[in-house]
Amino acid sequence: MNQTLADIAYLIASVCFILALRGLSSPVSARSGNLFGMAGMVIAIVTTLALPGVVVLSYPEILAGIVIGGGIGTLIARTIKMTALPQLVAAFHSLVGLAAVCVAAAAFFAPQNFSIGTPGHIFAGSLVEMGLGLAIGAITFTGSLIAFGKLQALLSGAPLVFRFQHHLNAVLGIAILVLIVWLVAAQPPAAFWALVAVSLALGFLLILPIGGADMPVVISMLNSYSE
Repeated sequence: MNQTLADIAYLIASVCFILALRGLSSPVSARSGNLFGMAGMVIAIVTTLALPGVVVLSYPEILAGIVIGGGIGTLIARTIKMTALPQLVAAFHSLVGLAAVCVAAAAFFAPQNFSIGTPGHIFAGSLVEMGLGLAIGAITFTGSLIAFGKLQALLSGAPLVFRFQHHLNAVLGIAILVLIVWLVAAQPPAAFWALVAVSLALGFLLILPIGGADMPVVISMLNSYSE
């Protein structure tokens, strides 16, 4: 499969995921939302396996990951109570954010494997995309953990508010933009890890002041970030 067809397939998969989120917002359309989500994931997996950069020797490892992950997901889906689904979604979605951080790390420290340059000489466009994906993934990871904790009553459902909170969040947001510029301009590992740390902190601080009753809305918001 050439890159143009792969991009089109990934676009279709993304649309399916968006339709899945929309469908899951209502019990009436939840079934169709699940079907869209499954279709999008199948398209994404098949497209990835068909890319010329995926060597045949990687197939057993990929299939093993699918079997293990699918088995765990099936077991949880069959045993989880319906009343616990919101926190389950939050917990699972935190892993999506963590995966984005791990992919960014792999791309930054081994860019030749992603055809985006060599260490210290990564293409600027790829670094911008990497930095944004890393920041959004880290924010989604910690934000989803807070949402899970509040829904599971591991944390207080009351909003945690302190003085100058919004100012601090604004400073962290600006810091993320500055760190992305530094990452693109000089490509030092220090900028990468600083971006990880600041983004993780912002994820915590964005969700802590929101009450537990609003966590389902927060989860949808974090879903939209990562999509």
